[in-house]
Amino acid sequence: MQSTLQLFFPGKLIIGNGCLQQLQEEVIDKNYRRVFLMTIEPLKAALTEMLEAWQQKGIGVEIYTAIVQEPSFADFATVMKTATPFDPDVVIGTGGGSVLDVAKLVAAQLHNEQTLSEYVGIGLLKGRKVPLICAPATAGTGSEVSPNAILVDPDNQKKGIISPWLVPDQVYVDPLLTISVPPAITAATGIDALTHCLEAYTNKFAQPFIDMFAAEGMRRISANIVKAVQQGNDVYAREQVAMGSLLGGFCLGPVNTAGVHALSYPLGSKFHLPHGLSNALLLPYVMEYNIPAAVDRYADVAIALGCERQSSAEQTAKAGVTRIRELIRDCGLPATLADVNVPEEAIPAMAAEAITIQRLLKNNPRTIGEADAIAIYKAAFHA
Repeated sequence: MQSTLQLFFPGKLIIGNGCLQQLQEEVIDKNYRRVFLMTIEPLKAALTEMLEAWQQKGIGVEIYTAIVQEPSFADFATVMKTATPFDPDVVIGTGGGSVLDVAKLVAAQLHNEQTLSEYVGIGLLKGRKVPLICAPATAGTGSEVSPNAILVDPDNQKKGIISPWLVPDQVYVDPLLTISVPPAITAATGIDALTHCLEAYTNKFAQPFIDMFAAEGMRRISANIVKAVQQGNDVYAREQVAMGSLLGGFCLGPVNTAGVHALSYPLGSKFHLPHGLSNALLLPYVMEYNIPAAVDRYADVAIALGCERQSSAEQTAKAGVTRIRELIRDCGLPATLADVNVPEEAIPAMAAEAITIQRLLKNNPRTIGEADAIAIYKAAFHA
C-alpha cells in the first residue's frame, strides 16, 4: 500500500517564452505598492522594462542582489535587515535556486512571530503572511515549485527548511530568462534537475503520481541538455530543460532526493563546489551502487534517458549509467573527484559527514553506511 501523497502546487503557474511580461502586469493589477525584488546583477538588464513600468505606476522597488552563492544563515539575517524596514507588499525572487530559496524564506519571515531557528526542519513553519512570487532564471533546482529551502549553518552544514508555506503563490517559468546562462552553469544545473527526477523515480518512497513527473523530466532533460549547453541560444532546448527542471521541482516535496544529494553535501561544505556539479560528480557512481536494490526502476530510468532495452533489466540499467556518463562528458563537466582537486585523504571525513544526512539517505533504495559512502567516493575518485 502506497503511503499518503501530499503535493502542494503554486496558486498560479505560468509557463512560456516571454511570460515575465505577465508578472509585470500582475504586480500592477494587484495594486502592490512596495516590491522586494531578489535577483542577480546579470539579470537586471532583462528586468529593466518591468522595473520602469512599475516606477511609472508609483510602485516602490527594493532590489537585492547580494546572494551570489549557496546562502548561509548569516546571509539570510543580512537580507532581513533590508527587507524588514522596507515592509514589502510582495516578495519576488528571480534568479537561481539560491536566490529563490532566500526569497521564499524572506516572505515567510516577514511579520512572523516565529524565528528562523524555530522552523528549521520539516513542517515547523506555521504560516506566511506576505505574498510570494518566483521566476527561475536557471533550469536546475526546481526551487520555484518546491516546499524546500536550504541554508548553510556556521559549521558549513546544509540545513533544510521544508514547509508547504514555502511554495510560492505564483510562479513564472520563462525559458528565455535562461538563454544568457553560461554553459558551465547550464550543465551543472541541468544535471542537478535530472538528478531530482532520477532520485525521485528510484526512491524507496516513490509514488506513481510523482513517477509521471520524474520520468517525463528525465526524458526532456536528457534529450536536450547537451544542446542547451553547447548551443545556448537554442530556444527549444532551453524550453525542454526548463520544463524538465520544473517537473523535477514537483518531485522534491512529496518524494525528495536520496543518496546522490546526501553524498554531495560534503563537497559543498568542505570544498565549496557548486551544488549541481557535486551531484554530477557522484551520480553515476551512486547509480551503480543502487542498481542491485532497484534494478527494474533503473532499467526504466535508462529507457527515459533514451537507451534501448537490453536483454535483461540489469543490462538495461547499466546502459543508463553509461548514458549518464556520456551526458556529463558532453556537457563538459568533470568526471571524477580528482578532476576538481578533492584530495583522496578527505574521503573518510566526507563519508562521516554524509551519513548524518539521514533525511535524504532514508530515501535511498539501498542502505548507505559509512563504509559504503567511502567506497562510493573512492569509485568517484579513481574512475
